[in-house]
Amino acid sequence: MKGVVNSIVLGLGAALLFSAAPAWAAELKFAVVDYGKLMQEAPQAKAVSDALRNEFTPRQRDLQAQQAAVKAREDRLEKDGATMTQDQRARADKELRDGARDFSRKQSELQDDFNARKNEEMSRLQRTLIEEVRTYAKAQGFDLVFADGVIYSTPTLDITPAILTALQAHAGKASSAAPATTPSTSTPATSPKTPSH
Repeated sequence: MKGVVNSIVLGLGAALLFSAAPAWAAELKFAVVDYGKLMQEAPQAKAVSDALRNEFTPRQRDLQAQQAAVKAREDRLEKDGATMTQDQRARADKELRDGARDFSRKQSELQDDFNARKNEEMSRLQRTLIEEVRTYAKAQGFDLVFADGVIYSTPTLDITPAILTALQAHAGKASSAAPATTPSTSTPATSPKTPSH
């Protein structure tokens, strides 16, 4: 809702500005950037996703193993509980509760750590994208670049493909300048689940 209000305010402000000064407004050079598309398709965004997955997969695997151990303990208690002495059953119950509590705590810590790192990396990525748009806009002589809040623009105003090309060029330079590393044999296929934002 806030974005819609901001869009309307920006649109009205731009309309008033251009209607008040048609002579110089006609000489201004405008462009539009699909910021969401940049966030999805920039190679730097994929690099962030891969780095987070590689960083958190070992902890996620440990957590999955711990979850399996808690489940096995629960199954064993359910199966053998009737033949256990009262002390054995009480001890097994306590171990199961302690294991489940420890798993829950570690799961929460993993989620918190992942979210904090993701926010940190996404903030860095946003700064990179904004700087790339600014650099491109200055080099091409644009006076104003719109991002969020644009309801319609002609394709001729959309500089998103050009920005993506520049980001890909920079990503290629960064990867060729980086030292070669041996890829991990335990690269996961999935990353920790995160709540949608």
